[in-house]
Amino acid sequence: MKTIVARITVEVLGSPKEHVENTLKIVIAKLKEEKNITVNKDKTYDCEQMDNKLWSTFADIEFETEFLRRIQDICFDYMPSTLEILEPLRLEDVDCIEFSDLMNDMLTRLHKYAMVVNKLTLENKYLMKELEKRKK
Repeated sequence: MKTIVARITVEVLGSPKEHVENTLKIVIAKLKEEKNITVNKDKTYDCEQMDNKLWSTFADIEFETEFLRRIQDICFDYMPSTLEILEPLRLEDVDCIEFSDLMNDMLTRLHKYAMVVNKLTLENKYLMKELEKRKK
């Protein structure tokens, strides 16, 4: 497969401001250490205070890889708010078996996350009922 060039936007929200700025620096440094990934550019934007008193900053990071799977891994591991494939314009040489494996991995992770959310929802409902009982 040809080299794939992609750009992601990674956001950090929290408090205090220094922690938010340092966390974004750590995320970028960690991404630069990833195997089979070459970071070509990264641009960090100013940290700004939001209406809810939290601080927010983000970075646009351009990287390249020869493996479609690494793009999926980056998306799951870093949870960027956006992903843009810059090159090539078409992925003509995609192996259908590899692509199926990627999609099945994605579905497995999504189902795992859905199970966690469902468990937390049930636990929350139970705790709310118990709280109501104790109030009475």
